[in-house]
Amino acid sequence: MTTAVTAPPRRILLADDHALVRQGVRRIIDAEPDLVVVAEVDDGAEALERLAHGDVDLAILDISMPRMTGLQAAREIQRRGLDCRMLMLSMHDNEQYLFEALKCGAAGYVHKSVADRDLIRACRAALRDEPFLYPGALTTIIREYVAKGNGLQDRESLLTAREEEVLKLIAEGHSGKEIAELLYISPKTVERHRANLLEKLGMRDRLALTRYAIRTGLVEA
Repeated sequence: MTTAVTAPPRRILLADDHALVRQGVRRIIDAEPDLVVVAEVDDGAEALERLAHGDVDLAILDISMPRMTGLQAAREIQRRGLDCRMLMLSMHDNEQYLFEALKCGAAGYVHKSVADRDLIRACRAALRDEPFLYPGALTTIIREYVAKGNGLQDRESLLTAREEEVLKLIAEGHSGKEIAELLYISPKTVERHRANLLEKLGMRDRLALTRYAIRTGLVEA
């Protein structure tokens, strides 16, 4: 008779500067047979030191901590290429924090007020390399996506076909004289188009125009 092999529990690090919060989160996690808290730290800098040992599968990072915040720690974890999944834990229902967490490579964002409901599902999702977002976060992302899409369409509709041509060539690094020669127009006309682009898009310089052209797909980064 073959005996089933039970996988060892996945190892979790908690980073939060409030001991009571860590205790509460630890109780939730340690009640699960497949998860275990192996380390607790007070801030992001300590989290990085502990993660350097390489024996943690998942780091749960509070957004707001002294010395180094959870977001700063997440960026550094990502930069160093540490083999560790990340979840952000926060008392803040803040859209900017949510988007920054996702940019930093976090698998999910859990609100402390519903940690007893969502945390375990979030941990298991992150350990499967799947994203986890609470329902309100999904609503926020959809709303932001739609708003950005509408804003992009509104801006693009302001530009004429010729202005788009000039914008693309500016972003590709061509001088005013070169653009004039390529489009068979005078340098003064190029300068007028450039001024119109800056005014219509609410930008101040060539660098901003280049970033906009990359963001909208006119040129590749």
